[in-house]
Amino acid sequence: MATHRSMVITQLDSSPKTCIRATHSAESSAVNSRVNSWLLSLLYPLAGVVLPGYFGSVKVTGKEHLPNQGPFIIAPTHRSRWDAIIVPSVAGRYGTGQDLHFMVMATEMKGLQGWFIRKCGGFPVDLKHPGIGTLRHGIELLQRGKGMVIFPEGGIFRDRIIHRLKPGLARLALQAETNCPGLGVQIVPMSIDYGQALPKWGCKVGVRIGSPLNVADYCAGTTKQKSRQLTADLTAALKALFEKG
Repeated sequence: MATHRSMVITQLDSSPKTCIRATHSAESSAVNSRVNSWLLSLLYPLAGVVLPGYFGSVKVTGKEHLPNQGPFIIAPTHRSRWDAIIVPSVAGRYGTGQDLHFMVMATEMKGLQGWFIRKCGGFPVDLKHPGIGTLRHGIELLQRGKGMVIFPEGGIFRDRIIHRLKPGLARLALQAETNCPGLGVQIVPMSIDYGQALPKWGCKVGVRIGSPLNVADYCAGTTKQKSRQLTADLTAALKALFEKG
């Protein structure tokens, strides 16, 4: 498992230090995320009715920290499946001006649900065996100025602590910035806090958005050093936001 992961990162690190606008390998071309704007034009207003109708209140602070252009990665805590609706409602079309692309666990991308997720900009990642195609697609999205959502904890946790972040987010962001110097990738920490461990009708929701981390500030040093520092700073930012709840 560890060997496979290191092989993937090594292949990425050996790429030419230039902007990769498109990749023609068979594996990369198999991974895509095309947003259906027509479908989302229906879903955004629907979410605007469902969320305030279901929850007692949804309080958002720090919205001024959202970028008004890409490339960026929204990095939220993950405490409920409701997060998949709350994040784009706060940071999508009406927050950043973009329809977001989601990196989603491959196990969630099956059947009718998988079809729906793909139409909404989702693309799969296998956390145990991340493929080069998935990572390259994420890099390409950033290099095209797109906004992405990656839940850095890797899964849903219903307790009130920040769990160890997966290293993939930092590595992907750093590779995009390194391949295209001056790209300006930003990582936006976001804490989503529910009034109950299992959110039910009428519970309160708090969404807190922190100052973006500029990936260009982490491009000095070895790949391991850069990734560790960026992950550590993102962890600290998420803890600070979560503790305000």
